[in-house]
Amino acid sequence: MGEAEIIRLIRDRDQAGMDQLLVHFGPLMRYVIAPILPDGRDREECLSEAAMRVWDRIDRFDPDLGSWTGWLTALTRNTALNRARGRREPAGELTEDIPSPAPTPEEALLRRERTEALYRALNALPVKDRALIYRKYFYLQPTEQIARELGTTSRAVEGRLYRLKKQLRKRLGGEQYG
Repeated sequence: MGEAEIIRLIRDRDQAGMDQLLVHFGPLMRYVIAPILPDGRDREECLSEAAMRVWDRIDRFDPDLGSWTGWLTALTRNTALNRARGRREPAGELTEDIPSPAPTPEEALLRRERTEALYRALNALPVKDRALIYRKYFYLQPTEQIARELGTTSRAVEGRLYRLKKQLRKRLGGEQYG
């Protein structure tokens, strides 16, 4: 069964779509979750949570804006990161003395502009280089895993990442993007 059929089934609220999602894309989702959540039980719970988010948010997927696997891996990654953050942050009492963590409108605009500039710079990279950056910094994969899967050494991967970061920093205009 192809991704278009799985998407259609999920949009039609057919449980078979969820079953097929986990059969066909469960391994990819686990692959994205694994470096973020070390505990096996957390990973399985996160997989279930990510699958439910797919069910709930399938109407937000637009093939004109990006690929299915890109959307699915981003949703899965964000679910795992939210789960990991939830485990680390202790709940505390808020008082009026604590400033709001929300960015000011100016900060939000600057962040959005920097993000757009970063995506433009990433998209200007060759596909293999962009994939390497995404694997290390977006999917948080260990250098050793990347090296093993690419059939090279960790040192070679680290060297390539160093040169790519230097290249991106230059394209973006300096150290504030470091």
